[in-house]
Amino acid sequence: MNNDNNNQGNNAQNSLQKTDKPAGLFADKAHEVNPQASSSGLAPQSSSEPETSYRTAKKTIASGEALKLAVVGHTNTGKTSILRTLLRDVYFGEVKNEAATTRHVERAQLTDSQTGEILVALYDTPGLEDASGLMDWLEDNTASRRDGIERLQQFLASDIAQSSDALSSNEDYSQEAKVIRQLLASDMAIYVVDAREPVLGKYRDELAILSWAAIPVMPVFNFTDAQDANIDDWQTMLARRNLHISTRFDSVAFEFNDEMRLWKNLATMLTHSEMLEQLMARRTENWAQLYDEANIIIADFLLNVAAFVREIGEDDDPMPVLQQMQEAVRQSERAMQHNLLSLYKFYDNDVAATPLELQAYQQDPFDPELLKSYGIRTTSGAAAGALLGLGIDAAALGTTLGLGAAIGGIAGGLLSNTGSIADKISGVKRLYIDPATLTLLATRAIDLLTALRHRGHAATDATQLIYKGEASIGDTDAGNNNAITPWATHKLPSELKKARGKPQWSSLSSGKSEQAQLLRADMAWSLASKLSSYQGQQ
Repeated sequence: MNNDNNNQGNNAQNSLQKTDKPAGLFADKAHEVNPQASSSGLAPQSSSEPETSYRTAKKTIASGEALKLAVVGHTNTGKTSILRTLLRDVYFGEVKNEAATTRHVERAQLTDSQTGEILVALYDTPGLEDASGLMDWLEDNTASRRDGIERLQQFLASDIAQSSDALSSNEDYSQEAKVIRQLLASDMAIYVVDAREPVLGKYRDELAILSWAAIPVMPVFNFTDAQDANIDDWQTMLARRNLHISTRFDSVAFEFNDEMRLWKNLATMLTHSEMLEQLMARRTENWAQLYDEANIIIADFLLNVAAFVREIGEDDDPMPVLQQMQEAVRQSERAMQHNLLSLYKFYDNDVAATPLELQAYQQDPFDPELLKSYGIRTTSGAAAGALLGLGIDAAALGTTLGLGAAIGGIAGGLLSNTGSIADKISGVKRLYIDPATLTLLATRAIDLLTALRHRGHAATDATQLIYKGEASIGDTDAGNNNAITPWATHKLPSELKKARGKPQWSSLSSGKSEQAQLLRADMAWSLASKLSSYQGQQ
């Protein structure tokens, strides 16, 4: 994620033309538009237009140009939040639960992640604070026979549209002026609606003023996952104002299909929609690629743990080794979780709460109660029988903590494993991670991936992680009703079974991270494919 907020003073045209090489799947750039340009009556510039004043007539977007899209709406409706989620950028702008957080127009851009071509320039505008007062002024001070753009330009030329510092009057519409300047310089706009809000007169006035800019405006409902959403009432009001195309896009409870629907609806309102069509195709491709990469990360982690083995002497105390193995697995799981967070551009920092702050992801994977909450039965009975048959105390080996021990590996069967017979003769015992723990680790990783794919980048609360279609992660009272494991504990995928006999595949065993990863790479691809199919069946 690359922010250009420190480059505010640079010419905006150069900022759009000269971009760094795109990084990652979503090579998005974000930086604040020069506040001086906004306050002086100059519209933010794109690479396709020279420096002009807001009085210049704007031409219809031509094929091959980046779409200039203004994001407007009442104060505190979540305009910046929507942009954060669209940009996959938890750092863009400032999000607070208070009015007038955004004071200047900020620009961000969506690029083709392969070519670096700018497809959409997004403009985050300040909130409209007093549209009703502005409407009164417009009716009193502008001629109704003039068209909307002329009336708005007359307002922008007035004293009340200037900075409040230069005014002695109580009338200050400088924030509204910033919105209107950007609106007149844009190709189209999305009007962000807080779906929890009732339909009030001030919102009707906002829409009336926006319509005077003579560009397509599409309402976008934010916070649609709330129980007190008033979408039906809003749609009735919008229809009476000839706004029949709207869409839902929750910046917290994210749905990729909602994003695609947003771009598709916008495309239907344009004469030239090539850029949006290219954007939809690229982001769909990138979203699928992210999912594939995430499953590879999970599969590689599971194989690394499955192949983890430690040898001890027949008379050695196993508990110190078991504790070391448990700690190694905990650290490995934490690293896997952070890799998933980084892949989807979530970060463990103070900007926004991360999924790892949920209690479920803080619980010890070797806690018997966690196994129970996922409805996973341990194989301690079978393991104990096998171990006792070898004269080993199963309780001392900690099988109830999620670790099994065997000669050659319990899952493959003892007597059929010639290596285990040799180990028995030589007095060597091998300790592995048992199938129940592997199943738990897989289930928890898949839960995290599912949650990340439905979490907007504007979410500020860790509890906002879980979307409505997902089982309650880590709910200790859930039992078998909510917990869905990808496979039965006694039916590990063949890739994990094979890993049990390949200690060289595990960096936890050998300490050779790169070499071990190369050895298990083919199996990781195979297991990732199965993980994807398991999730598709749920």
